[in-house]
Amino acid sequence: MILDRLRRTTGELTLGEEDREATIVLVVATILLLVFEYWGRPSFYTSSGLVAWVGDVGDGAYADLADAGAYLWWGLSSLVWRVGIPLAVGIVLLRRRPVELGFRLRGISSHFPMYVAMYLVMLPVLIWVSSFDSFLRFYPFYDRAAEGGTAFWVYEIGYALQFVGVEAFFRGFMVFGLAPRLGLLAVPVMTVPYTMIHFAKPMPEATAAIVAGLVLGWMALRTRSFIPGVFLHIGVAVTMDVLVLARTGGLGNLL
Repeated sequence: MILDRLRRTTGELTLGEEDREATIVLVVATILLLVFEYWGRPSFYTSSGLVAWVGDVGDGAYADLADAGAYLWWGLSSLVWRVGIPLAVGIVLLRRRPVELGFRLRGISSHFPMYVAMYLVMLPVLIWVSSFDSFLRFYPFYDRAAEGGTAFWVYEIGYALQFVGVEAFFRGFMVFGLAPRLGLLAVPVMTVPYTMIHFAKPMPEATAAIVAGLVLGWMALRTRSFIPGVFLHIGVAVTMDVLVLARTGGLGNLL
């Protein structure tokens, strides 16, 4: 009876080519979000015993910073599960070229002023919220980043790499994968899971993720590339870490 009602209101329940592609994108995205949540995050590295193995490599030469490897694991996992696998799905199952999924370098330099302007608009907000106790307790994720030197840079490299994955996955695979079927509606659809991955962060940041998802998704479609968003995202994240370290007395170790 339910199917009969659906047929009367929506026609035959058959999938056209664009429906098929959108279904693949949504199902694959859901699976990859699940996999990354349980096996791609720093917590998996810490709980799996990898930290002890890294500490033993080279007769313990890396033991002092073995825990920082959690963030390299995070970044490299993001490249695999959020860049490599979605790109392979796009090429093999969706029959798209990488450039059609937002992997576009040509012409992006003309759009950088827009992203720089966005960063400058956000900078006063970052300075303000970096004074909140919730942000002071949360950033940087790696406590030893305040020591500066190798600890700081290992953490930041891993942190930056995972943003490559964030933008390629949400503003690339999801937005460009869904756009042929959903058009501009692909942006708010992508923003739902994008906001949800921020639920463990301070509430102001999770709320801001709604705006960021909508704006960055729209700009990716407009510029036909997610790559400028990578630079903006990394810039904002590193700025937050530096501002918090400046407030907590750790900035001197970086200079």
